[in-house]
This record gives sequence, structure tokens and C-alpha cells, in this order.
Amino acid sequence: MSHTIKIKTTLFLFLCTAFLISCNNKKNSGNSSAKADAKTETKAQKKILFVVTSHSEKGTTGEKTGYYLGEVSHPWDVLHTAGYEIDFVSPKGGKAPVDAFDMDDAINKKFWDNDSYRNKIENTKKPDEVNPDEYVAIHYAGGHGAMWDFADNTEIAEIARQIYENNGVVSAVCHGPAGLVNIKLSNGRYLVDGKKVNAFTNEEEIKVNLADVVPFLLEDTLLERGAIFEKSAPFTQHVVSDQRLVTGQNPQSAHSVGEATLKELQILTQSAK
Repeated sequence: MSHTIKIKTTLFLFLCTAFLISCNNKKNSGNSSAKADAKTETKAQKKILFVVTSHSEKGTTGEKTGYYLGEVSHPWDVLHTAGYEIDFVSPKGGKAPVDAFDMDDAINKKFWDNDSYRNKIENTKKPDEVNPDEYVAIHYAGGHGAMWDFADNTEIAEIARQIYENNGVVSAVCHGPAGLVNIKLSNGRYLVDGKKVNAFTNEEEIKVNLADVVPFLLEDTLLERGAIFEKSAPFTQHVVSDQRLVTGQNPQSAHSVGEATLKELQILTQSAK
């Protein structure tokens, strides 16, 4: 073989090798990109939005209120432990007033001592800062403050509608269902219409001497909206799930609301496979 042919052969082999390496790199790059997209998608699918009140006073009584800490911390503990990232929104944004600040409750303490989540709840998002497409569920925490600023907040109601109609889960506990009473779906029906629901009952409101202080009674209003209201004896645990809507009666139900919400999310994940 002549010297010239050897050179041409070597050059040809070099170019072929370079071409193959280039193709392989592109393939790997594509795979990496796909993996990154999958990771991003998975992360986006693992976010839940918690709604807390901005209202800090029980009518004109002079008594302070806010969100009920255990109704945030107990569902948070269940869902965060399961791998979900929790964000917080309130009607006004910023620092949310807290009620029932009980550090003898180990879960309350666990939440409050978590610097990341303590920062989140003391710097809640405003409704216009929330993208509903980022969340697979929305949870309305209770506390008497919710009775004054949840029901008529059309921005958060719209966020909840979009999450629900994106095949997401809506949950609420105690006075949190105040946020459900005016949510209307795209078909014009109330979200709670025809669904089994519970919330802080008339009897419970009477027992805490606030039936004449709150602007409306949850049990009565939910019934007016077409809900099938279920309840147990005052201050006993009661949770119901119906068509991706999870509701709990009182603070005693908060942990179980978290568990029922997780179960609904797991069902959705399985059905999507």
C-alpha cells in the first residue's frame, strides 16, 4: 500500500470515529435532557398549596385568632414526610397570624422548628403569586380567622378550582371549609354540591360560644350549597373523602385529613401509570 493511500485510509477512519463519537454525545445529551425534564416534571407534580388565614381577630370580641397551628402541622407532617413540597398562600400574603400555639404537641414543634417551613409560613405568597399548574393539591387550614377572609376570596377560589379541574385534590379541615363554600366549577355548580362534606359543626360553634360571632355557620352554608353534610359528636375525629374532596370536622381530624389527602394523591398517581 502506498504512503498516500495509508494517509487517506487513516484520515477516513479518523473522520468515521469522530462522527460516531459526536452522534453518541448527542444521544447522551438528549437522554440527559429527557432525564432533567422528567425530574423537573416529577418535582412540579409533588407540590401542594396550603391556604392560611390573614385575619387575626374574632369579630368585635377583641379575642385574637389566626390559623390553627395543628391544622397546618399535622397534614404538613404526613404530606411532607411522603415527599411533597408545601407552599403557603394567604389572602393578604406575608406573615400569617397563628392560633393554638401549642409546643407540647410534638408535631407542632417539629413544624415550628423547621427553619425552611417556618420561613414559608411567615412569608406566605399572595394569591397573584401562585401558579395553580404547579400544584397537585390545595389544603385549607382552619382557625377561626378563616371565617372572615376565606369565603369571599375569589382569587384563592379560582386557584382551587383550577387545581381541582386539573385532576387535583382539594382538602380542608375545621373552619378551613369556609374556603369551599363559594368555589364554583366551570359547569357552574358549587364544588361541594352533591358531595359528602364535613366541617366545624353548629354544635361545636355553640360549645365554643362563637355561634353569634362568626359571620355565618359552616354547616348551614355548606348544606345550602348542596353538600351532603356528615358529622360526628362534637370534638371527635371525622374525615370524609368524596370525588377528590377531603374534609375534616375539627382539630382532632387534622392528621387524618393529611392521611386521606395522601391516599387520594396515591390513587391518582397509580391511575396515571
